[in-house]
Amino acid sequence: MKDWKSADSSETVCFCKDVTKEEIVDALKSGCNSLEEIQESTNACTGNECEKLNPEGRCCSIDIQELIRIYGTGGPDESNCCSCCCS
Repeated sequence: MKDWKSADSSETVCFCKDVTKEEIVDALKSGCNSLEEIQESTNACTGNECEKLNPEGRCCSIDIQELIRIYGTGGPDESNCCSCCCS
């Protein structure tokens, strides 16, 4: 997994919807505390072409959950939750 704490703010997190780390961190600072709220706020993790567009060939939900863990304000623990947009 990418080191999101040190990754540049312009780094793409969601390749389907072209959402950056900065957009997700801003949503977290604005009060989003869950993957669902990030999806609603940024449209990240709402596409269905992860395996094609993401260089790691997987859904971005894992990366978004890591950003929530690092920058979030203590919302629900979704670490075992898979809300993959590709499902």
